[in-house]
Amino acid sequence: MSMLMDELKQIVRENGIVGAGGAGFPSYAKMTDKADTIILNCVECEPLLKLHKQLLAAHADEIVQMLDEIRTVMGADEAVIGIKKEHGRTIQILQEVLREYPRIRICAVRSAYPMGDEVNLIYEAVGRVISPGGLPMDEQVVVYNTETVYNMYRAVHQQTPVVDKLVSVVGEVRTPATFRLPLGMSVKEAVALAGGPAVANPAYVMGGPMMGKPGTENTVITKTTNAVIVLPQDHTVVTRFYKNMEVERRRAASSCCQCRTCTDLCTRHLLGHPIEPHRIMRAAANQDTSDLSVFINAAYCSGCGACENYACPQGLSPRSMIAEFKAGLRAAGIRPEKAAAKEVDPNRELKKIPVHRLKEKLGLGRYDVEAPLREERCHASRVRIPLSQHIGAAAVPSVEKGEIVCCGQKIADAAQGLSVALHSPVDGVVEQVTDKEIWIRAHGEKGSAKEG
Repeated sequence: MSMLMDELKQIVRENGIVGAGGAGFPSYAKMTDKADTIILNCVECEPLLKLHKQLLAAHADEIVQMLDEIRTVMGADEAVIGIKKEHGRTIQILQEVLREYPRIRICAVRSAYPMGDEVNLIYEAVGRVISPGGLPMDEQVVVYNTETVYNMYRAVHQQTPVVDKLVSVVGEVRTPATFRLPLGMSVKEAVALAGGPAVANPAYVMGGPMMGKPGTENTVITKTTNAVIVLPQDHTVVTRFYKNMEVERRRAASSCCQCRTCTDLCTRHLLGHPIEPHRIMRAAANQDTSDLSVFINAAYCSGCGACENYACPQGLSPRSMIAEFKAGLRAAGIRPEKAAAKEVDPNRELKKIPVHRLKEKLGLGRYDVEAPLREERCHASRVRIPLSQHIGAAAVPSVEKGEIVCCGQKIADAAQGLSVALHSPVDGVVEQVTDKEIWIRAHGEKGSAKEG
């Protein structure tokens, strides 16, 4: 098919497509005629996450077709699919499909953390270093993840907006699986699909164990939810969310020996970025503000948590301290300036963090089991749709309380500026509209309005 870039941008914006994971950057805003390379990110580097390799294996034809269409529309020279070497079956399927796409190649990478970070993947795929404070487009690269490109295919070729999300429900559940869940479904309903919790009083992690956030059974599935990990309340992945930072500062002052392991294994530092966690720990422990660059450089941290959850031999909290400094910089209106990167560490390859070791260090080995992809859409009795599921301005409601809506119907318009539309994930009746969310009760559920 032949499309203009403005046409594709409009389709993507109106169908509510954002980065399906991470921060949820509106996908249309990445489209440019200045890119020479488009990268498909299928490198799920966090332990227990499986949905991207599963989706790519199941829909390689559609995803590769859409990837090439994106490349063509942007006028890029090539597209690169980043995927772990260990995903041999998916790679074989891709190799068959790619016979018809000479401008797309595979970049098979080691199973290391955080290889799915776009700055690291860009270096692996095309050998370019994104400058500290810079963007992929500075190096003529655009990165989309696998589900995002599949959502574009559905929008362009099937006229289907984003109304659901693939989510791996794993951990302490009876039947781990990857489900296609309606947006706005509660974690409680999602976990029930996996047989329910296998422990009393479970804790819920939304996303990966390294960069995810704590949730509750009332937390809802959004466009950026990749996983729901169910764990015991006393699991180390859970308890780290509730650290007392005053205690952590005192621990740093008394225990940090300046071994530099946190910095030596920092993946951004290895690419020449001026982020040095050991210096931040030293400054924080000694309340030393003589060199402000130490604190300003905290803004270049990706937040991957490798320093805190893997590198530090004493179990200290450099990532958490850096997060505090970053929050302070944002509150003061200080943005990281674009800086020149130093040389890439010549020993970078030797310092990569193997995912299998990270998994065991986090105490997650027993949960790394088959979680098969189930693509049939699941039913939700009620959905609560946040108006802001993406970077940029929240969507603007276009429905009212009591209104009957159909699955796929637009319920909120894209706002002015950076924003995307929202669509109903169910057939039902609008129960409530606020400035933050829209509640919809599915038809057939107790208390729903009758269609008339």
